[in-house]
Amino acid sequence: MRLQPGLLLTVVAAAVLWGCDARSASDPPRLTLERAIPLADAKGRIDHLAIDPAHRRLFVAELANGSVEAVDLASGRSRGRITGLSEPQGLGYLPGPDELAVATGGDGMLRFYRAGDLGFVGAVKLGEDADDVRVDPATGRVVVGFGAGALAVVDPATRKIVGRAPLSAHPEGFEVEGGRAYVNVPNAGRIEVVDIASGRRLASWSSGWLKFNFPLALDLGTGTVAAVYRLPSTLAIYDVATGVRRQTLAACGDADDVFFDDRRKRIYIVCGSGAVDVLGQTTTGYVRLDRIESRAGARTGAYSRQLDRLFVAARATRSAGAAILVYRPS
Repeated sequence: MRLQPGLLLTVVAAAVLWGCDARSASDPPRLTLERAIPLADAKGRIDHLAIDPAHRRLFVAELANGSVEAVDLASGRSRGRITGLSEPQGLGYLPGPDELAVATGGDGMLRFYRAGDLGFVGAVKLGEDADDVRVDPATGRVVVGFGAGALAVVDPATRKIVGRAPLSAHPEGFEVEGGRAYVNVPNAGRIEVVDIASGRRLASWSSGWLKFNFPLALDLGTGTVAAVYRLPSTLAIYDVATGVRRQTLAACGDADDVFFDDRRKRIYIVCGSGAVDVLGQTTTGYVRLDRIESRAGARTGAYSRQLDRLFVAARATRSAGAAILVYRPS
């Protein structure tokens, strides 16, 4: 079939934009599947994960089950489950009090549990659609995205809201560092930067032609923000100081999590299309090093620098039960 000039130009431009893997057929994969930890009773959608590296515990928001499961990473066994929750979504581990914060979208609550035995210790009402959770490394406070567009800052000691930051639409993936939150706001087509203490919006970066930015990662060491869009499936690298987009590359489809591996100067993208993309930093930007097959629908993950592992949550299918796929970087 002959390509029309306009179509040919589009194909060539896409090839330049998307590129190809830097790994040759003889190279080892950049991620090796070390083991799969079964989640025996998890059915349907799995949402966010949280890691306690000191005690080697992983917490899994089993949204469709209305439960949160604690997994012992040393033995691969379940340590218990919190049940009866209304759409558990965001999770945050607090190392000081050794507690787990759980945001539930169905009733807009943030609940706190002892991480060891999962005993309930308190709760605070946030508002509708309580979603992603982050723990501010500087203050230990819990930051939660919720509602039509806001972040709530919660003091875990008093379990009270001590601050709010308005946003232009519902927040998805975000990171907190240096007193600021960098927030994906896909329904507004933007990334917004807010001051945690004052709640003041400091910057708003347009996504332009890219749509549906859900996962976001921050690397202050290189001064970059990585946001992954679903339409088209694209990784965008932004300058953290100016909001200028430095680079765009192709990504796997239906991305829901992205992480920086500063030790190897890599980025990992976890996608529901059944893949994990591995990108590496060069002197001129990032290139895709590898695409690792996972499972269809496995779009949620967590990366631990301390444990040096990438954890990917795979929901149950007709052919396989739900599991945590544990990848070792190589």
